Amino acid sequence: MKKEVIANSHLDDMNTLSQVLNKLRERGYDNELKFSDHGRMQSEGGKDIYDAEDLKIIKTYRFEGASDPSDSSVLYIMEDKKGKKGYVIDAYGMYSTHDEEGFDDFIKKIPVEDREEQYIFHGL
Repeated sequence: MKKEVIANSHLDDMNTLSQVLNKLRERGYDNELKFSDHGRMQSEGGKDIYDAEDLKIIKTYRFEGASDPSDSSVLYIMEDKKGKKGYVIDAYGMYSTHDEEGFDDFIKKIPVEDREEQYIFHGL
């Protein structure tokens, strides 16, 4: 999948979903959040559970398949009130990978504070 847009990016090695995920892992942000059946986000293992107001979206990446535009995904990088970062991956539009009722509404309720990559990845 090729990245559609990263505004003001100087990080040439972050053109695919896997490259961005690798960069997150390098920085210790390997914390995938999942939407639970009780209508909240939770970390793997359920250790941390969040309502929409407990999170903010600090960066959104959109990726589009090189040969198939319907092969598209979005990566939300989020931060909780304690500064812990995590992410949510979804396909967009009618191909959403989240069948759970309320996922789209939950995402829409999370405040957005779009940060530059250098602030997220500490100057990398």
